[in-house]
Amino acid sequence: MNGKSMLAERGSSIDAREVTVVHPVRRRVGRAERIVTELFAEADIEVNGMRPCDIQVRDDRFFRRVLKDGTLGFGESYMLGWWDCDDLEELCCRAIRSGIEQRVRPAIGTMIEIVFGMVLNLQSKSRSKVVAKRHYDLGNDFFGAMLDPAMQYSCAYFHGTTDLATAQELKMELICKKLGLQPGMRLLDIGCGWGGLARFAAENHGCEVVGITISEQQKAYADRYCEGLPVDIRLKDFRDIDGEFDAICSVGMLEHVGSRNYDTYMDAASGCLRDGGLFLCHTITANEARRGTDPWISRYIFMNSELPTAAQVLQAAEGYFVNEDMHNLGPYYVPTLRAWEAGFMRSRDDFRIEYGEQFVRMWRFYLLSCSGAFRARSLQVIQFLFSRGGLETPEPVRIC
Repeated sequence: MNGKSMLAERGSSIDAREVTVVHPVRRRVGRAERIVTELFAEADIEVNGMRPCDIQVRDDRFFRRVLKDGTLGFGESYMLGWWDCDDLEELCCRAIRSGIEQRVRPAIGTMIEIVFGMVLNLQSKSRSKVVAKRHYDLGNDFFGAMLDPAMQYSCAYFHGTTDLATAQELKMELICKKLGLQPGMRLLDIGCGWGGLARFAAENHGCEVVGITISEQQKAYADRYCEGLPVDIRLKDFRDIDGEFDAICSVGMLEHVGSRNYDTYMDAASGCLRDGGLFLCHTITANEARRGTDPWISRYIFMNSELPTAAQVLQAAEGYFVNEDMHNLGPYYVPTLRAWEAGFMRSRDDFRIEYGEQFVRMWRFYLLSCSGAFRARSLQVIQFLFSRGGLETPEPVRIC
């Protein structure tokens, strides 16, 4: 699949006929340019300035696009090459901290998407495979070029290390210790990805693991990766899980569940966890509740996604679990995303040939804008540790 067809699948509003135009002679400053320039100035970002975080405008259509479409237009105009920045992470961090996003009114298309999200269950069982097809099924080789050897596509635990692979092993060990895993225990991994955590738990803690995913490519990879171990990878929606387990983990899955389905998610986990068992839910959280997610992220990266707040997770768990612990790993996502971006850029020439220049710019913008958001602390990563029935002792909760 080439770059144009991949972007078309994402519902791109970019017209392929749009061509980057550089204007060497400055025209009279228009209203849109003046407003956007002033907004960026409030965030200490200069249009066509000299610092790495300053924005370099290559096409004056950028200004009207940002005013018209907000963050969606900002990201799309970067994909088109209408602007550049040497330090995208810093630019996005400053813009988010200053609240530029709230100052630009959403376009009608974005408002329609929000209304659809309020009326429809965008994360229903029939719709749940959309993100698998468009994102996770990009290809195992694609993600392998960016991720660590265990193919962990979630925040690493950079505790005393700067190495991505080590940090991901530390994250997996942290999860296993919080769950108190012992040989012979049965672990359910909801949203198991490429099977890295399932293999780690089986090899290092002697567990029997059942992992579920809705991505066919992830399952095929995980089956090979966990071959010879007591690991069973199933192509299954979380609403269809069954059996009884001693412990449950869910890493980077809740972001795809949607607020309409949080109760169903907790009910499914509670229904297959033995009394006294532990459930670790590792998820990105937003500071404020909102329907859907950023319009650009939703259209080009994680379709139909929705970030919960910590309060929403706790409220959904009421009646099902006792909250034993909350651990915020959010700042560790900055080095994680930087490491992924470095891995992606090492293979960018191959990706440019296979997917096209717009795709390369899209993916780099995704990684560095998210890193900027975590630096700005508008996003968090929280590990919730729940028990069914409550623990008599705080161990093994506080292992950090």
